[in-house]
Amino acid sequence: MSDPQGRNRLTSETSPYLLQHKDNPVHWWTWGPDALAEAKATGKPILLSVGYAACHWCHVMAHESFEDAATAAVMNELFVNIKVDREERPDIDAIYMGALHRLGEQGGWPLTMFLDSDARPFWGGTYFPKDERYGRPSFQRVLREVARIHREEPDKVHGNADALTQSLAQRPPQGTIEITDELLASLSARMVRAIDMEHGGMEGAPKFPQWSFFWLLWRGAVRYDIGPAKAAVIKTLTHICQGGIYDHLGGGFARYSVDELWLVPHFEKMLYDNALLVDLMTEAWRETGEPLFATRIAETVDWLEREMIAEGGGFAASLDADSEGEEGKFYVWSLDEVLDVLGAEDGARFADVYDITPGGNFEGHNIANRLKCLALLDPADEALLADMRARLLERRADRIRPGWDDKVLADWNGLMIAALARAGLVLGRPNWIAMAQRAFDFVTTRMVVDGRLAHAYRAGQAKAPATSNDYANMIWAAIRLHEATAEAQYLQTARHFFEVLDRHYWLADGGGYATSADDTNDVIVRLANAHDDAVPNANAIMVTNLVHLWLLTGDDLYRDRADAIPQAFASEVANAPLGHAGLLANCIDLIAPAHVVVIEGSSGNEQMEAALRSVSLPGALQQSIEDTSSLPAGSPLAGKSALEGKATAYVCVGPQCSAPLVAPEDLKVSLQSQRQAGALG
Repeated sequence: MSDPQGRNRLTSETSPYLLQHKDNPVHWWTWGPDALAEAKATGKPILLSVGYAACHWCHVMAHESFEDAATAAVMNELFVNIKVDREERPDIDAIYMGALHRLGEQGGWPLTMFLDSDARPFWGGTYFPKDERYGRPSFQRVLREVARIHREEPDKVHGNADALTQSLAQRPPQGTIEITDELLASLSARMVRAIDMEHGGMEGAPKFPQWSFFWLLWRGAVRYDIGPAKAAVIKTLTHICQGGIYDHLGGGFARYSVDELWLVPHFEKMLYDNALLVDLMTEAWRETGEPLFATRIAETVDWLEREMIAEGGGFAASLDADSEGEEGKFYVWSLDEVLDVLGAEDGARFADVYDITPGGNFEGHNIANRLKCLALLDPADEALLADMRARLLERRADRIRPGWDDKVLADWNGLMIAALARAGLVLGRPNWIAMAQRAFDFVTTRMVVDGRLAHAYRAGQAKAPATSNDYANMIWAAIRLHEATAEAQYLQTARHFFEVLDRHYWLADGGGYATSADDTNDVIVRLANAHDDAVPNANAIMVTNLVHLWLLTGDDLYRDRADAIPQAFASEVANAPLGHAGLLANCIDLIAPAHVVVIEGSSGNEQMEAALRSVSLPGALQQSIEDTSSLPAGSPLAGKSALEGKATAYVCVGPQCSAPLVAPEDLKVSLQSQRQAGALG
């Protein structure tokens, strides 16, 4: 129950994660000036606890410590306690996670940081057990010792806070970098050495999808014709698609695998992982025609439509790993359960294909997977298995479901909208494009206040200041929808969002886009970086966005900004190129801005568009349009038209366009030959 005096202040929040803690005996505050004022008035340090609704170890620490009256009493006596949903305030999380890294600690959630009354960090960690174990001190011991140091050693606290804050605010010295085809080709080839060529993914465990890394590997493979790099991505995607990290009954991918086989997932499902995997699988399908990828894309979109559409058509953030207090309980099976649902004959067949055994393949339970035989079976057998999966899914629906975090995040929605728009176009699924349009409409109506995006929406409230990721990803979504529909409104929205992003996030001193806007007044520093994270970096995404906006409008400001971004982070990129894989991948579009257009005629449209979809062109702007009147006068496509009423394609790289192409096979040959010549990819 909440504190009888109402000192737990989370009751009126909208975040599902914060609401999970509204009945804690801890006197939780929300992030904001009131909590800082309380710290100043009482002289107490701040305990900042950051997590998210689908986080397993966040639940563990909550049950052990935050629900425990004795532990809560110590917290309330010694600290001003602030609870933050990292998904609602990624800018706050990034600052204090960065501080933890500077303390030499490995990051993770729950994040537990100790701050002074100016919100400056001076020490921290992640999960602390209630009692001493796992080689970690008990949480109460940590609390008492931190409070003692804050009280008795103020100089030490101030020194740590000064050093950490200065380090967070500091940008590396400016430099210049020349990003060339030679550099990217060499890097792509060397990246293959880091791949587990038996199971896919990076060597070792745990294994994450790591989109930015594999995006660079794929783009390098395609542009520079690096066979081992292409094979590494295909192997990785195949094992992810057939491993236990994929939900073979309900669709959708879990966040990561705890083992090197992709067998045992950390069962939470995040919107962003699924968006990025759909996008990468779409390019892999274009290149290979592999039915497995098309199947997994379709099943994942089915899951999205069935389970992840929130109020009004936006996409929900995540599904929890836990149900009934146990991670993965909703998803695992015993052999007896499978036989009970399917009967002896079908059950035995399903168990053989999906690795369901009497003893289980994970801690006495079974995680359905197809790692023993990665290839799909013949269509008739796959149809029978689909019927079995549907019956098991129906039975699974009777179980107690994991928690659903139904808040809508602008940046994650942008990723999924972009992925759906491209997948719908490539795989000929207009209903997917329509789903993307509904989500886009939701974000641009419910989540725009006075012309500015909000980051999060739930229960009728748009809240939390937008980050640069919100704008970058929604610009990406708008451009992809413009490609898919040829509707001018999406280009107009992309340009408007760029204007806001450039006005409030561009750093005049040094360049690049900061995480927080210049008028976000509750952050102690404005971070600016281009390094990879679980989600793509805004600066990386903006490079391709800006190149595409330049191609579509002819406005040189877009190209100038695109050129300036890698230079703004030159020293970091030079020191850690693989930590900036997303940025480097999209710099290919600076080297060779590519625009492929099919001008529609009275015949041949579908065949030419199908040819365009059959070759992976990850960075190219790709359009099917009635005429070129909407393109700028300086575009190499200006004035070009369909020949003799036939659908006509042009492949343009930089200022040069191919001859007009009216045969679908000629378009495919042109695309492939330009790729092989290192001009397209």
